[in-house]
Amino acid sequence: MTELPDWAAQLQLEPHPEGGYYRQTWVSDLTIPKDALPQGYPAERAAGTAILFLLLPGQQSAWHTVRSAEIWLYHRGAPVALGLGGDGPEPAGERTVLVGADITAGQRPQYIVAPGEWQRAQPHGDEPSLVSCIVVPGFDFADFTMH
Repeated sequence: MTELPDWAAQLQLEPHPEGGYYRQTWVSDLTIPKDALPQGYPAERAAGTAILFLLLPGQQSAWHTVRSAEIWLYHRGAPVALGLGGDGPEPAGERTVLVGADITAGQRPQYIVAPGEWQRAQPHGDEPSLVSCIVVPGFDFADFTMH
């Protein structure tokens, strides 16, 4: 494993299957029954979940989709270049949104990725990027597709 910065090591992160490092920090106590969810969910879901997610310089997460909406919240380091590739069977027509603190430079402190939209992320600079990702209805690996 690549050595994490001291401040990041304190977060007790683990390698994420799509790339980068993460730790789940919240799973809602509320459960949404399957029959109350939009079509396509195979089972009940927590109402919401949250993770801390870290990408080191030079790392890029794999193209992936999540069945639920995903809210990206910037915390520190380089802004995140969030690549969006539509909602087709594979990523296409990539556009990039910068999730970061410099609002006057067009960055957004938060960004919502629509359910089923292809996404990937990488630091936009030579510092690590730390964000939180909140997924509603809650994240489950059964709802995750990697390209």
